[in-house]
Amino acid sequence: MPALFELVSVTHRYGRHTALYDVSLTVRCGAMGLVGQNGAGKSTLIHLLLGLIRPTAGAVKTLSHEPGEEATSFRGSVGFMAERESLLPGLKGIEYVALAGRLSGMPRRDAQRRAHETLFYLGLEESRYRAVEHYSVGMKQRLKLAAALVHDPDLLLLDEPTAGLDPDGRAAMLDVLAALAARPGKSLVLSTHLLSDVERICEEAIFLDRGRVVAVGPIGPMRTASVGAYRLRWRGDAAGMLAGLRDRGVEVHASTRPGEARVVVHRDWAPRDFFAAAREANVLLTGLDREEEDLEDVYRRLIGVGARSGGGRNG
Repeated sequence: MPALFELVSVTHRYGRHTALYDVSLTVRCGAMGLVGQNGAGKSTLIHLLLGLIRPTAGAVKTLSHEPGEEATSFRGSVGFMAERESLLPGLKGIEYVALAGRLSGMPRRDAQRRAHETLFYLGLEESRYRAVEHYSVGMKQRLKLAAALVHDPDLLLLDEPTAGLDPDGRAAMLDVLAALAARPGKSLVLSTHLLSDVERICEEAIFLDRGRVVAVGPIGPMRTASVGAYRLRWRGDAAGMLAGLRDRGVEVHASTRPGEARVVVHRDWAPRDFFAAAREANVLLTGLDREEEDLEDVYRRLIGVGARSGGGRNG
């Protein structure tokens, strides 16, 4: 399978500030998350892949091209949704998306047709003829996505696509991105600080910290069982059992689900101790599962930051 992009010994500086340090990567096609705190180098990496900036040192290839060479062909293969608003006041939605198609090398009639189709796909058909400055935040995000999609690119680069969205708008955007990520023969790079978005959309991730790549690869194998964390399930009144666990130094974190709790035990605790506590309280345990790390736990471990106390997705 051909590489989606390649970086060989890439360093990039802005004056005295080094944004990326000697990064070497080969990434294959698929859905890739780009994970890191603010200042980790995510936006710099995306700008290098697009050819918007050239590396201070090293070499970059995107879809087997050096960005900037064969510009028309390259623009037709890559779509970019910027974090910033990047809209042109005075243009109607349909005009803005059609213009993006034209800039990507599409003939005028094709760009116009595809603009209508893409706006329908993203639920903006009724606002196509409205000036873009009058769109809501959620509509603007979908409009930017339409402009990135209009020419059906092989690679879609998304920089914080759910930024500023309310919960319903974020859920709707993630549904669209999940569908886009599943398209055969197409690839997607999602750059975001919302790690749950990466877990929902992506199969693999690049973890950046202060300009360095600390890990890259499939997300699943990066997870380990959280040290000392379990998910307990039971039948009956477990108040006595949970009180007994607390008396023995076990952290108990209530769940929104009845008959369930997340617990964190100390190093001398053994799983059989749960069953002993349950017998003492006349409670029937129906489930005892080691809890896996979520992506935030993985990231914190990789960059050497301590695990969240009482963390976990349902804690």
